[in-house]
Amino acid sequence: MDFAVQVTLAPRESGPGEIEKLRAHGWTDAEILTAVQVIGFFNYYVRLAEALGVDPEAEMRRDPDIWG
Repeated sequence: MDFAVQVTLAPRESGPGEIEKLRAHGWTDAEILTAVQVIGFFNYYVRLAEALGVDPEAEMRRDPDIWG
């Protein structure tokens, strides 16, 4: 999760050092690539939806009892 947040908020700081940390946890290069692609896709999708004013479907809304 920390890697996903970093890729989202500061992608240029997600360089070789961060990738080495994932490798140290047993991630393969293919898994790292897939993670970055999925993170990028969701960042794109969320920004597109927000820019167009698309509201989430009812089942996708945060439950205030859980999320506060």
